[in-house]
Amino acid sequence: MTPSAFTGLCEMLVRDGGLRPTLRATVEEQVAKTLYLLAHNVTNRELSFIFRRSGESVSRHFHVVLRAILGLYEIFIKQPDGSQVPSEIASNQRFYPYFKDCIGAIDGTHVRVKVSQSEAPKYRGRKDYPTQNVLAACSFDLKLTYVLAGWEGTTSDSRIMKEALNRQDPLKIPEGKYYLVDAGLMLRSGLITSYRGERYHLKEYSRNPPRNARELFNLRHASLRNAIERAFGVLKKRFPIISSSTESSYGIDTQKLIIFACCILHNYLRGVDPNDELLAQVDAEPRESTEEYRRGELI
Repeated sequence: MTPSAFTGLCEMLVRDGGLRPTLRATVEEQVAKTLYLLAHNVTNRELSFIFRRSGESVSRHFHVVLRAILGLYEIFIKQPDGSQVPSEIASNQRFYPYFKDCIGAIDGTHVRVKVSQSEAPKYRGRKDYPTQNVLAACSFDLKLTYVLAGWEGTTSDSRIMKEALNRQDPLKIPEGKYYLVDAGLMLRSGLITSYRGERYHLKEYSRNPPRNARELFNLRHASLRNAIERAFGVLKKRFPIISSSTESSYGIDTQKLIIFACCILHNYLRGVDPNDELLAQVDAEPRESTEEYRRGELI
């Protein structure tokens, strides 16, 4: 994060998040400690040593700043209204006019969590350790537009999607518009999957071009839907606390709030400090064997 981005964030947290200095800690110090923890996944003890503050002060400041960041949710996590064709589609003849009504991509990712031994089985899905399943939507500039966190790792993406569409604060799909989703989700109005039984992943087309119309659609579908996987990649690289291979020291409720906070900060930084080098690292990494995200660019 650049100095100007950090200063701007502090000002916004004061203005819109209600953050205030204390007798012994400025706003900047409180925010710096929180960002350091999110970006390095250190323990409270380590953070206390680095900033020369008591463990109680460090923990208190972290939770205060976390609440202030969550106060920015409606400012940075905005669902598209579908009034405009995304520039990434409008400016590319491979996608326009075929995908002109597409407003983004949706996928799920798993984040490691710490839960009690009795609850661990329902959080242990495809992984060997407990995770929570996070469903998210993003626009093609890699900004997250909807986030639903907290579901047990054994919960299917389809079930979470149904909840997202029917909850009190639902995922909204404007009339006549749609999101791109993978084959694991249902094909329905507003959600477009790829053709089943045809090649789909970008790697499969690296040496063999599409052979028919369905494969061509799948290639372009994968190229656009790859935005959500790249967004997850950047999010996890910026904030290792949500991609760590070690258990979090926070309870499940706080871990859920941390995910929302990281998503808010991700969108803020995509606007003021996108860090193309970080995105290049995500794109350069080999494709993972998990479904968390797959490498590729708009083809």
